[in-house]
Amino acid sequence: MNIKFTNKISVEDYNNLRSSAGWTIIDPSQAQTGINNSLYIVTAKCLEKSIGLVRVVGDGGYICMLVDVIVLPEYQGKGIGRKLMEAAMNYIYSSLKEGQTVYVNLMSVHGKEPFYEKFGFTKRPIGNLGSGMTQWITKN
Repeated sequence: MNIKFTNKISVEDYNNLRSSAGWTIIDPSQAQTGINNSLYIVTAKCLEKSIGLVRVVGDGGYICMLVDVIVLPEYQGKGIGRKLMEAAMNYIYSSLKEGQTVYVNLMSVHGKEPFYEKFGFTKRPIGNLGSGMTQWITKN
């Protein structure tokens, strides 16, 4: 299997990956804005087909969030997610200057927490870190 990694993704491929994970499809103009404003994107491709993705978003200072960590179901378990995460974590680490710290967040899909723990993430709640929380807002 010949997997290539790129730093681009089309809106169509982005929403196809989201759909494969059972996630909400994003309005194309919103998706394009999100893609454009990402700090870093890594897309895994096999024969020009987008099969995996991770995006790093943040404030450019001390907060980062890993979002859209997706690998098509038929490509899972082949190390692609690990390579995507390694690329994202390397990007975050390399963006730091000596002595700087960055707070990296992510929201794991239920049951996938052990995958992220391999990269040093801590499952919440623990200590003074409460549960992660989310909300989707739609204007009708």
